[in-house]
Amino acid sequence: MENLDNINKTLDKFEEKNNKIKNFADILDNIDTLQDKKKLLWKEIYENAVNDRENAKMLFNDVYISLSGVLSDHANVGSVIAKYLERMCRSNDQILKLAELIAKEEEKSEAISSDDIFSQIEG
Repeated sequence: MENLDNINKTLDKFEEKNNKIKNFADILDNIDTLQDKKKLLWKEIYENAVNDRENAKMLFNDVYISLSGVLSDHANVGSVIAKYLERMCRSNDQILKLAELIAKEEEKSEAISSDDIFSQIEG
């Protein structure tokens, strides 16, 4: 029964991650001025960042749970835990940078030049 629960939790996490990636792809698809190559690259960067963060979190949790509160344990695994936390932070930074790039592209997409307005008026 416990194995079934673990499998269900894993499947739920997998589905949640796929939904995040699909939602991100949908955001990219709604930006008209964004080139397909850039969309593909940004989606891949996002997917890698999410995977890296998830993997580092699993490893961090595994090490954290194994700590017994003994000072020597902290000395032995402290640098490992720090590296996992650093990896999660870098993944978050990548996602934030993507958000900034997307915001800039959305601004470009929404900006209408005076020439565009004039050509629309003249029809």
